[in-house]
Amino acid sequence: MVWRRIAVPGLAVLVLALGGSTALAPHPVSSGRSVALALRHRGPAPAPTVPRPAPSAPLPAPAVPGGTGPAGSLRTTGSSAVALTFDDGPWVNTPAVLDLLAQYHVKATFCMIGRQVAAHADLVRRMVTEGHTLCNHTWSHDLALRTRPTERIRAELQQTNDAIHAVVPGAAIPYFRNPGGNFSSQTVNVAASMGMTSIYWSVDPQDWRNPGVQPIIGNVLAHTGPGGIVLLHDGAGPQTIAALRTILPNLTRRYTLIALPAAGLPGRT
Repeated sequence: MVWRRIAVPGLAVLVLALGGSTALAPHPVSSGRSVALALRHRGPAPAPTVPRPAPSAPLPAPAVPGGTGPAGSLRTTGSSAVALTFDDGPWVNTPAVLDLLAQYHVKATFCMIGRQVAAHADLVRRMVTEGHTLCNHTWSHDLALRTRPTERIRAELQQTNDAIHAVVPGAAIPYFRNPGGNFSSQTVNVAASMGMTSIYWSVDPQDWRNPGVQPIIGNVLAHTGPGGIVLLHDGAGPQTIAALRTILPNLTRRYTLIALPAAGLPGRT
């Protein structure tokens, strides 16, 4: 009995000497529980950062957006100056139009049908040489162009630009006019993607109907005001030529007549 009483204290001393402890060791905490406790003491975890999608590239803006004509086309010059525009050439009457413009020192804008360009290449060169502005009036003058697929619209405009550049390489073609003025957002946007501003008009004497010389003169003189864009046709016939002999001297006394600028026009016109 004496030995057993001595042996127990000795064992305790031996354990203590070896670095042990008579207290029970705590249970180890799993690493998962440790993480949970740490997070709890730090308070609520911040919401995970969700990466924002990269902004998509903006679509090309029209060359001059926001006009007041059909589908955003432009119907005025945006200044007090007046612009004469001639459609459906180059044609047999174009030389007479150019002669009259030169006589009155007036620059104008010519909206040309692409398939007619090659046969009248000398007239296109003369337009550029004399400082007039060029405008794309499509390849075939398709009055239903706005109903065509985008690829067809683009082809009509591209063929016309190519025909013009084959005659006058590098010449600016800053404007587009839809045949019949039948613009749609699709034709305006295709033209804009090709660097062309869509132009409508504010004065239309419908000279292509050959209503008579005096009705053409009366319509233009009565309806032209500051900033007007006048629609005429060098492909209409002799009535337009005769009317211009009165229209040009009258308008040059009242307004500054300009070719639409290659740099474009201000919006909302």
